[in-house]
Amino acid sequence: MSARQNSSPLTHQVTLTVLTLAAFALAIVVGFGFYAADQADEASLERQKIFIADGLKDQIAAVQREQESVTVWDDSVTNVRAGNQAWIEENLSTWMYTYYGHNRVYILDAANHVIHAMREGKVVQASTFGEDQPELQPTIETLRRMLAEPPKADASGQPAKMVAQDLVSLQGKPAILSIMPLVPSTDRVTQAAGTEYLDVSAEFINDAVIGKIAAKYLLDGARLVPLSDPVGPAAVPLVDSRGVILGYIGWNQERPGLTLVRKIAPALAIALLMAGGVLVFVLRRLRRASAALQTSQDEAQYLAFHDTLTGLPNRALFEDRLRRTLLFASQDGARVALLYLDLDRFKHINDTLGHPAGDQLVRQTAARLKHTIREVDTVARLGGDEFAIILLDVPDVTSAEDIAERLLLKLREPFRLIDDQVFVSASIGIALSSGSDTDADDLLRKADIALYEAKKNGRGRYQVFAGDMDDLLLRKRKVEAELRKALDGDGGIKLAYQPVFAVDGHRILGAEALIRWGHEVHGALPAGQFIAIAEERGLIGELGKWALTEACRFAVTTELPWIAVNISPVQLRDAGFAALVASVLSETGLDPGRLQLETTEGVLLEHNDTISSVIATLRESGVRIVLDDFGTGYSSLSYLRRQSIDKLKIDRSFVRLLDEDESARAIVKTLIELAQALRVEVTAEGVETDGQKALLVGMGCRQLQGYLLSPPLEPSQLLALPGVSHAKPERSAVRA
Repeated sequence: MSARQNSSPLTHQVTLTVLTLAAFALAIVVGFGFYAADQADEASLERQKIFIADGLKDQIAAVQREQESVTVWDDSVTNVRAGNQAWIEENLSTWMYTYYGHNRVYILDAANHVIHAMREGKVVQASTFGEDQPELQPTIETLRRMLAEPPKADASGQPAKMVAQDLVSLQGKPAILSIMPLVPSTDRVTQAAGTEYLDVSAEFINDAVIGKIAAKYLLDGARLVPLSDPVGPAAVPLVDSRGVILGYIGWNQERPGLTLVRKIAPALAIALLMAGGVLVFVLRRLRRASAALQTSQDEAQYLAFHDTLTGLPNRALFEDRLRRTLLFASQDGARVALLYLDLDRFKHINDTLGHPAGDQLVRQTAARLKHTIREVDTVARLGGDEFAIILLDVPDVTSAEDIAERLLLKLREPFRLIDDQVFVSASIGIALSSGSDTDADDLLRKADIALYEAKKNGRGRYQVFAGDMDDLLLRKRKVEAELRKALDGDGGIKLAYQPVFAVDGHRILGAEALIRWGHEVHGALPAGQFIAIAEERGLIGELGKWALTEACRFAVTTELPWIAVNISPVQLRDAGFAALVASVLSETGLDPGRLQLETTEGVLLEHNDTISSVIATLRESGVRIVLDDFGTGYSSLSYLRRQSIDKLKIDRSFVRLLDEDESARAIVKTLIELAQALRVEVTAEGVETDGQKALLVGMGCRQLQGYLLSPPLEPSQLLALPGVSHAKPERSAVRA
C-alpha cells in the first residue's frame, strides 16, 4: 500500500512532466509552424506586389514604345502639318487603337488646339477633348516646358526622349497617359523649336491590361478595384504624379504558408500521442516544405521567362536578350542578325492530326533549331509556331543567309508525329542591325515584314528585309483602305459577265461574274492583286458578299439559265457561309438552281470538316459547286467523289496549247472523260481559236467560254445578246 502511494505521485509527476514537455514541444512546433507560414505568406505577398508593380511599369513603357513608333517619323510631321485627316486617322489614331489598344488619341497643334480626336477606334469631334482636358492639361504643360528647355542627354549620352507620362483618371477610369511631340526621324524634314505638334495617347488600365500583367507572373484573379470597393492586402495602388490614388490592382493572394499548415495538420494531431515522433516528422516536413517553396519559386521564375512546351526562352526573355545584345554589339562594333521563323501550314497539321501532333511538331522544331545554331546564339518561341533567333557577331548578310538556309534544310527533314511521317517547311524573315543606333523594336518590325514577304513569295524560303518593303506595306495598307471605301459605296468596283456557250457557239448557257476595279488613281487594278490583299486583310468576306449579291440581283432580272460567281477558299472555311448564300438568294429572289459557285480545286486537299459541311449544305439547297482551273492542282478521284462536285472547268493553260501540243490534247481529253465518268458537267475556258473549239467539241466538251465566243461584257452589253434579255416583269415580281 505504501509503495503504491509513493509511486502514484511520481507517476503523476512524470506523466505530468512528459505531458507538459510534449505540450510545450507541440506548442513550440505549432507556434513556429504558424509563424513560418505567416512569414512565408508575407514574403510571397511582397513578391507578388513587386511583380504587379514591375508589370505596370512594363505596360507604361510599352505604351511609350508603341507611341514612339509613330511620333518619331517624317511622315507624321508632314501629314499633320498638312492637316491630312485621313492619314492621321489611319496611322496615328485608329492604327494605335487597332494594333496597340490605345483607347484615346488627341493631336494638338503648337498652340495646344485639338486638330484630331479619336476614342475607342472612332474619330470624334475635337470638342470632346474638353471632357478630358482638366486631367490631361498638367502633363501637356509639363511636356511643353521640357520642349522649351535646352536639349538634355540621357545616361548613354543620347538625346533624352521628349515624353511626359502619368496615370490619370478619365471619366472615372484610371488610364496610362503618354504625350510625345511629333518630330522628324531624318534630317530631310526640319522643325523649329516651339512649333511641335503633340500626340496625346491614353490606354485604360482595365481588366484586360491587368490580365496580361498577371498572366506574365502567374497570378490569379487579377482585377481593377475601384476606390469605392474594399481593398485587401493583395493590392497595389495606382498613384498619379500628385500622389492621388486612382484605384487599385487587386488579385487573389497566394498563401503558400497557409497551404503548408493545412497539409501538416493531420501530422500535428498525431503529435499529441507521439511527441517525439511528431517532432521529427514536423521538422522533416518543414524542411521538405521549405525546399518545395524554394522549388516553387524557382519554377515560377523559370516559367515567367521560358516556354512551357519547349523550354525555350519566351517573348519576355527574348526581347530582353535582344536589347542587351544590341547594346553590347553597339559597344563592340559588331552586327546582330534577327531571324523570324514560322512553320508553313501549321494549322493544317493541327486540323488533320490533332493538337497533340502539333505540340510534338513544335517541340521537335525547337530541338532542331537549338542543335543547328551556335551556343552563343539565342532561339526563342514567341507563340504558336513562331520562333525567333538572335545571331551574334554576324559579319555580313551572306552569313545570316547561310544559317537560314541550314535551318530550312534541317526543317525539311521528315518529322515523326504520332506514328506518321510528316514533311514540313518553314519561312524565315531576316533583319540585320545597321549600327549603334539600331532599335530593338525596329529590328523586330523589319524581321516581321521580311517573314511576311517570304510567305507571300511562296513559303519554304527566307527573305532579307529590304528598304522598299516598308513602302510596299504602306501601299498595301493604302489599297486596303481604298478598297474599304469602295465597298462602302464610293464606287469603282463593278462586275463584268463572260457568257458560256453551247457547242454551236450561239446559244448562251450561262455567264460567269468577274469582279473589276477601275481605280481613280492606279487605273484598272488586276483582280488577283486586290483579291489577295482582301484575303490578307480580312476583307474577302465583305468583298465576296458584295460580288455574290450584285451577281444575283443582275441574274434575277435576266433570262440567263444560271450565273456563276467565284468564291475564295477562305469563304468556304467559314461555317456561316452557306447561311449567307441562302440569305442573299432570299433577298434577291434568285432560284438557288440558277447559282453556281466556282472555287479552286485546292480546297479539296484541306481535309476540312467545315468545308465539307458547307459544300454539302449548299448543294442540298440547290446551289451548284464548280471546280475552277481544274487540272492545275493536286486533286484526286477520292476527293472528287467525296465532295460531289457538279462541274469541272478545264484551265485555260491546257486549252491554249491544244493547237500545237499533243500532250495537252491528251490531258484535255482525259479530263473530259474523267468528268463524264464522274457524271459532272465540264466547261473549257480560254477558247480563243476555231481550232481549239473544234477539238474540244470533238472530245465531247459541251460548254465553251473564251474570247473567240465573247469577252467579258458590261451588263448592258450582255443583255443585248440573244437569249439574255430582261426577265418578264411578272416573273420578277413573283420572285421579289
